[in-house]
Amino acid sequence: MDSSWALTLRKRQVLILFVLLGLSKAGSESVRYSVAEETEIGSFVANLARDLGLGVEELSSREARIISDDNEKHLKLDLQTGDLLLNERLDREELCGSMEPCVLHFQVLLQNPLNFFLVELHIKDINDHSPTFLDKEILLKISENTALGTTFLMESAQDLDIGSNSLQNYTISPNSHFYIKIQDSGDGKIYPELVLDRMLDHEKEPELRLTLVALDGGSPPRSGTTLVLIEVLDINDNAPEFPQGLYEVQVLEDTAIGSWIITISAKDLDAGNYGKISYIFFHASEDIRKTFEINPASGEVRLRSSLDFEVIQSYTINIQATDGGGLSEKCTLLIKVMDVNDNAPEVTMPSITNKVPENSPQTLVAVFSIRDQDSGDNGKMVCSIQDDLPFILKPTLKNFFTLVTEKGLDREMRDEYSITLTVTDLGTPRLKTEHNITVLVSDVNDNAPAFTQTAYTLFVRENNSPALHIGSVSASDRDAGANAQVAYSLLPPRDPSLPLASLVSINADNGQLFALRALDYEALQAFEFGVGATDRGSPALSSQALVRVQVLDANDNAPFVLYPLQNGSAPCTELVPRAAEPGYVVSKVVAVDGDSGQNAWLSYQLLKATEPGLFGVWAHNGEVRTARPLGERDAARHRLLVLVKDNGEPPLSASVTLHVLLVDGFSQPFLPLPEAAADAARADPLTVYLVVALASVSSLFLFSVLAFVAVRLCRRRRAGLAGGCSVPEARFPGHLVDVSGTGTLSQSYQYEVCLMGGTGTDEFKFLKPIIPNLPAPDIGRNVEENENFRNSFGFNIQ
Repeated sequence: MDSSWALTLRKRQVLILFVLLGLSKAGSESVRYSVAEETEIGSFVANLARDLGLGVEELSSREARIISDDNEKHLKLDLQTGDLLLNERLDREELCGSMEPCVLHFQVLLQNPLNFFLVELHIKDINDHSPTFLDKEILLKISENTALGTTFLMESAQDLDIGSNSLQNYTISPNSHFYIKIQDSGDGKIYPELVLDRMLDHEKEPELRLTLVALDGGSPPRSGTTLVLIEVLDINDNAPEFPQGLYEVQVLEDTAIGSWIITISAKDLDAGNYGKISYIFFHASEDIRKTFEINPASGEVRLRSSLDFEVIQSYTINIQATDGGGLSEKCTLLIKVMDVNDNAPEVTMPSITNKVPENSPQTLVAVFSIRDQDSGDNGKMVCSIQDDLPFILKPTLKNFFTLVTEKGLDREMRDEYSITLTVTDLGTPRLKTEHNITVLVSDVNDNAPAFTQTAYTLFVRENNSPALHIGSVSASDRDAGANAQVAYSLLPPRDPSLPLASLVSINADNGQLFALRALDYEALQAFEFGVGATDRGSPALSSQALVRVQVLDANDNAPFVLYPLQNGSAPCTELVPRAAEPGYVVSKVVAVDGDSGQNAWLSYQLLKATEPGLFGVWAHNGEVRTARPLGERDAARHRLLVLVKDNGEPPLSASVTLHVLLVDGFSQPFLPLPEAAADAARADPLTVYLVVALASVSSLFLFSVLAFVAVRLCRRRRAGLAGGCSVPEARFPGHLVDVSGTGTLSQSYQYEVCLMGGTGTDEFKFLKPIIPNLPAPDIGRNVEENENFRNSFGFNIQ
C-alpha cells in the first residue's frame, strides 16, 4: 500500500511539472488562490466573478466552466454566485509529492465569445503525516576495534509533508556507545549517522539494540521509530572499494521485466569471511525497491517492474557493499529512463455543439484540447480533420483548438456531418487518436414551397352537390419541421366580378379544393384563380399556382320550342293545299337547347297525328312534310304532336302541337276556322262586330252571285240548252300550288276560281290575280324531288 502511494505521488509530481511548464508558455498572467489541504468539500475558495471582473449573469450566459489539465474536477464553479468551491478533499502529498510549491493549474473557459483565463491554486501543507522508516529493523555489523568517532550511515526516515512539517531531527535511545549526528545532503534532506563515542567490546557486548527516533517540525510534532541492531564483530581492517563512485546507465522504458541493467562490483583486500562482499540498495525509496533488484552476491541489477518515462525519468540508487567484517562502502547508480512512443495522443472535449444552423458561417462547433504524455518528438502532435468537410480547425491557447464552420451549410443538401478529429504524434512509430463528432445541421427557412405544377386544370360537372371535392393542389417544401409545413389559401381573383369566395374553398392543410355550391355550365363555363402555398417558417415563404376550373355540361335543360309558339294564345294554323305533292313542307319546328355538345343535339319525332301516315317529321331539322298525296277524303283539319328530344343521358324532351288546315283553293286561307272565329268573338266584342259585318257583306255578295247565276241558268234553260255549272275535272295548274318550289306558301301567290260551262269556255271569272304571275316552276321536277325526298330521307310518319 505504501509503495502504491509513493508511485502515485511520483506520477502526480511529474504531471504537475508538465502542467506548470505548459501554463508558463501560455502566458504569465493568471489568477492565484491558496487553500490548505484536506479542507472540507464545498469550502469557499474565492469569488471568481469578482476577481475576473465579470458579472454573475455574464458567467451564466457565457457558459463558464472549469477545465483542468488532468481532467480531474477538483473545483466547481457556482454560476449563481460566481463562487469557486472545493469539489473534493485535496491531498497535497498525492497531488504534488515533495514538490514545493504545490500548484494546480486550471482554465476558466468562456463561450460566446470564446475566452480563456488561467487559474493557479496553491495547496498549503498541514502536518498530516508522521516520519516513517521503510525498514523496521536496521542491522549494523561493527568491528570491535573500530576507532572512536567512526560514523555509520543510517537508513533515513521519510515524511511526505514539506517545510516545517517535514522531517527535522533524529534521536536515539540512551546508550553509552553511540550518539546521532545529523547530516545535510544538500538537497534539503537530512540523514542520520551513528557515531561511535566509546569503544566496543565484542566479549562484553556482542550485540546492541537501540531505537532510532525521527521527529518532524509540526505542532505538535510527529515521530517514527525503527530498531537498530548492532552486531559487534572481530577486527576487519579493509573495507570494500568500488572502482568508481558513480555509475550511469540508460534504459528504454519498454524494457522487459527481468532484464539485466548493470553489474556493480567492489573489491575487498581481506581474506576469508572479511573479504566476502554483499550488495544492498542503501537509502532506497519504495519506488526503487519495487522497480529494481540487486543480487547480493554478484551485484547484478535487474528490472523488477515496468518503467514509465511519463511518471519517472530517472532513478538515483545508492548501493552499499559490505564485507564479512562489517566494513562497507557505497556508490551511486544513476539510471536514466529513455522515452519511447508508447502513449497515443489524448483528446479532451469540454464543449461541443451537436446542432449547427444552416447558412451560418464561422459557427463554433466544439472546443477541445489535446496532449501527449511522451516527450520530444514523441510528444509533438498534429491535429487534422477530413479535407472534404466545410469545417476548419483553429488553434487557440496551449494545445486548445476550436472547430468552426468554414462557410454556411445547406441542410437540404446535407443534414448531418460525421467529423473525425485525428491527432497524430511525431514519434516512431507514429501513434494517432481519432475522435468522432456528429454534427446535425438544423433547418433555416430558406426554401419556399414549390407546387408540383405551375397550373392545374380541374373538371367538374355542373349541378354538382355543394362541398364536392373537385381536386387538389400539392406543394412541397425542402425545409424541415415547421419550415416545411405548408398552408394553402385562395388568392384574390384577377376578375373582381368573380365571386370566388362563394364558388370554391380550399383545405389549408392538404390543398383539397371544394365547390361550395352547384355550378351552372350555362352561366359559367370556366373560371381561373390563384392558389398560394405558405410555409410556417419565420419569416414565412410562399409560392403561387394557377388553377383553372372547367365546368362540364350536364343534360339539365330540356329543348325549348321557338316555333310554333306555345304560349297559350290562339294556335297558329298551317295551310296546306290539297294539291300538295309528297314531301311538301308544311311547317318547320324550331327548337333550341341550353346545353352544349351532344346534350344539345336535337331530334324530332312525330308522336301523334289526326291521320297517321299523312305527315312526317324530318328527324334532324324538324321540318314537317307531307308523306303522300292528299286526297279528297282526307280531313280538312289535322292536329300533329311533335316530340323534340335531345341526345343527353338521360335524354330530355319537349312537345309541340301543330294545327294543319287542308284547303282547296287559296281564298280559303282568309276564312278563319269556326272555332277560331268563335274564340275571337268571345275574346273581343269589336272582333265580333267586324265578323258579323263581314259575314253580312259576304252573304249579300254571295246571294247576289247566286241570283245572277240562277238568272243565267234560267236563260240557258229557256234557250233549250242542256248543261249546268260544273267544275273542270282537270287539276289546277301546278304553278298555283307551289310558287317557291320549296313547299312553303310564298307571299307571292295567285289563284283563280272559274265557273264554266260544258264547253270549257270561261263565262265568269272573279278575283283575278292581285300580283302579277311569276314564271311557273318545273312542276314535274318538284314532284320528282318530293318523291325522292319522301322515299330517300325517311319521314317519321305516323
